[in-house]
Order: sequence, then structure tokens, then C-alpha cells
Amino acid sequence: MNQSENPELWAFLGALRPEQSLTGTVAAIERFGVFVDLDEGPKHPVFPGVGFITMPELSWLWFTDASEIVSVGERITCEFLQFDTTNGEARLSLCATRPNPFQQFAETVHPGQVLRGPVTKLVPFGVFVRVADGIEGLIHLNDLAAAPEAIRVGDEVAVTILEIDPARRRVVLSQRL
Repeated sequence: MNQSENPELWAFLGALRPEQSLTGTVAAIERFGVFVDLDEGPKHPVFPGVGFITMPELSWLWFTDASEIVSVGERITCEFLQFDTTNGEARLSLCATRPNPFQQFAETVHPGQVLRGPVTKLVPFGVFVRVADGIEGLIHLNDLAAAPEAIRVGDEVAVTILEIDPARRRVVLSQRL
């Protein structure tokens, strides 16, 4: 699709600015993202909506299916990210309109602080522990207090924060208090 095929759509998308707030209705949920029928502007000639939200831009929190975050027919407000000239669509972010829980977490805790939380996942290189709502940290194998075989998902453990990396949304933990 190019500008000459749909000049009205191109003009609309070209006039949008990053961080601009747009409203619309969720038109379709796919495994790769969500199409949004925007309130303003022309209809898309191919897709169910001119706006598109990729999976990482739907929520700050972990989810497995987009339908956990939005539903078809739901009215939403998003932030414009960029004009996708390949598909002739507005790339949008839903999570940009909501507080970042990781940023809030990073502002209220510090390395050396002791927290408690449940083990959420066992992996070959360590154990993940939920230290706040939607925030998980990793205890590397060499920082476990017990043998990995002794730990089960759901166990409540005490951990010390070793490192917080807001840019990468990572928390490194230790059980060696």
C-alpha cells in the first residue's frame, strides 16, 4: 500500500504526532496484536482498523493472550507511537497511557532491601519470585539458600534485592540474606 492508493489515509496518518492521544474501539484481536477502529480519520481499506497495538504495547504486566487485556467492542484511549508506512496504519500503545508499575516499584525499593514473595517459576538457571504485583525477580542458582530441587512453585521465600534495572525491567535477587 502506498500514498497514491489511499491519499486520505496517508494524509491522516502523516498528520499524527508521537504521544498524541487517540480514542477508538477494539475491532479485532489477533495472536500478534490488536486492531483499533479509530474515532477520527478514514477506515483502513484492508485491516479492521487504522490503529494497531503490538503485544508488548498492550500492558506493562505479563499476559498470555490479548483478550486478557482488551475485548472486541471495548472503547480505549491509546498513545500514537508512529506511522507504519508499510501497512498504512497507526502504531499505538495502550500501556503508555497507564502508570508503569516497574517504575513505581523501582522508586520505592532499593538494593539491600529484604522482601517476601512466592516462587512463580523454576528455570535451569534459577528461580523467579513475585516481589510486587506484576513484578518478578530472578534468584540465580548461586544465590539460592537451598538446593534448587528443594524449592517448589508457590513456596513463600525471603529475598534480598541485589540490583534493579528499570530500563530492562529486571530485578536480581538473592536468598543469601
